[in-house]
Amino acid sequence: MQYRVYVIELSKRVFTENWKFRAANPQFNGVLECLYVGMTSKAPKERFLQHKSGHISKKGHKISSNIVQKYGMYLRPSLYNHIDPITTRTEALKMEQTLALELRRKRYAVWFN
Repeated sequence: MQYRVYVIELSKRVFTENWKFRAANPQFNGVLECLYVGMTSKAPKERFLQHKSGHISKKGHKISSNIVQKYGMYLRPSLYNHIDPITTRTEALKMEQTLALELRRKRYAVWFN
């Protein structure tokens, strides 16, 4: 199985309306975008649509992010297309965190799991 890291642009309303998001991003100065970084074994577009629809797994678990469902606008391929598919879930989770923290250092406001 292959995993991909992806980035979704969020409405800037997430910063003013969601205290957890705001608390996670004290570096944010309001100039750049608010982003969600995730990883998936699906195509990023398919995963984005699952988030937006509030997708429930076959076992009855919600597998979409509330933040993306409410504030997600569109995928930002220019921020993740340079990352090759990853073969293990562990490495994909590590890459998700690495990319999220890299984007935070660039002063984006970022949410990741």
